[in-house]
Amino acid sequence: MSDTFDLIVIGAGPGGYVASIKAAQLGMKVACVEKRSTLGGTCLNVGCIPSKALLQSSELYEEMKHAADHGFTASGINIDVKKMLARKDDVVAGLTKGIEGLFAKNKVTWIKGAARLASPTSVEVEGTQYSAKNILIATGSEVAGLPNVTIDEERIVSSTGALTLPSVPKKLIVIGGGYIGLEMGTVWSRLGAQVEVVEYADSIVPAMDGDIRKEFKKILEKQGFTFKLSTKVNEVVRKGDMVSVIVEPAAGGAHETLSADVVLMAIGRKPHTEGLGLHEVGVQCDDRGRIAIDHHFRTNVPTIYAIGDVVQGAMLAHKAEEEGVACVEMLAGQKPHINYDTIPGVVYTWPEVATVGKTEEELKLAGVAYNSSKFPFLANSRARATGNTQGFVKILADKATDRILGVHIIGADAGTMIAEAVLAMEFGASSEDLARTCHAHPTMNEALKEAALGAFAKPIHI
Repeated sequence: MSDTFDLIVIGAGPGGYVASIKAAQLGMKVACVEKRSTLGGTCLNVGCIPSKALLQSSELYEEMKHAADHGFTASGINIDVKKMLARKDDVVAGLTKGIEGLFAKNKVTWIKGAARLASPTSVEVEGTQYSAKNILIATGSEVAGLPNVTIDEERIVSSTGALTLPSVPKKLIVIGGGYIGLEMGTVWSRLGAQVEVVEYADSIVPAMDGDIRKEFKKILEKQGFTFKLSTKVNEVVRKGDMVSVIVEPAAGGAHETLSADVVLMAIGRKPHTEGLGLHEVGVQCDDRGRIAIDHHFRTNVPTIYAIGDVVQGAMLAHKAEEEGVACVEMLAGQKPHINYDTIPGVVYTWPEVATVGKTEEELKLAGVAYNSSKFPFLANSRARATGNTQGFVKILADKATDRILGVHIIGADAGTMIAEAVLAMEFGASSEDLARTCHAHPTMNEALKEAALGAFAKPIHI
């Protein structure tokens, strides 16, 4: 094997492995460095995929408990956590092997070990140096922590530990009311855990549209969640099999102690750049520790590029994938473009929450005149037939041009439905365009059509 490549990618997560394959398809000689024993990064190994496998398992259990609503009597339903976790591991193993196969098919060299930049055109891995015309950093992110909180992955866990709990907790305290905390809280809540969410902000998923935030909290409360908002965590202390969480109001005030047998730390993630040698080769980072790049993903060192969670923007697997493809296409002389206003975000609870584009709060702050329309799933035929009537579709459209500026959905399969809205926005569609597009009946997507009708005229079914 030659030690010289056209491109060396550091990190084999969604951004890194996709960039590696695309670069190889474009004719480059590519190596991808990964320190894990398997490919796929955090998302595939201990993030997106295993969490969705557990969500699916717990959702099936929840459905079985409500079989009587459909005329079926179910009894003696037992929870086998060990088997549930084993299924999750099988899903992950199959997909990681799949990426290995794709690397082999596309002739991407997998270099195993931790990488460190040796120069602007070379990388050192386990004592061996490899050279390249260009280097792409795609090392992703890691769990963000708090002072006075020590994660032991047993009783005080990160999202990684929450994927491997050997039994259902009696009480789970989730620190952080974002995507990860609410998803993992949902898994264990469905299986019988009492879940309490502690959030510093005054609402859960604080970056989402206000109407979505309110409805989401209301639905989760009906499912048994309790919330302590505008609350600061001062310390987490483990004593044997119990954990104490010392909190106080975010604005200041009297301390309070909460108790649980498991605490999940889920306040967010931070760029994973430690040990890469960025400073030594002169790569600049911003004040939040993210690698600074230009519009071509190039750092201040011309041969070094960066994408995904280590740069600005949402920490989402699909955002990293799009950046990886765009970056290597630029290296190949093409002129791709990413519209960051059409990158969707999804919370995979049930009902799901999906969003793309601007929120109503953002439009008000920017002084943009807009029309807002909501259509409830309660008035959707398919939702009534399946019993999934919670939530709504909300569309925001420019008042002058009718161009769709944002779409926000809380409801069954919202993560799938949002794709239609993303496509509409990517092509600059108006709410009238979406409303005049024929939708199959009966489908959940008809709620999108009705919300679009309401944005420029009037809905039919409410």
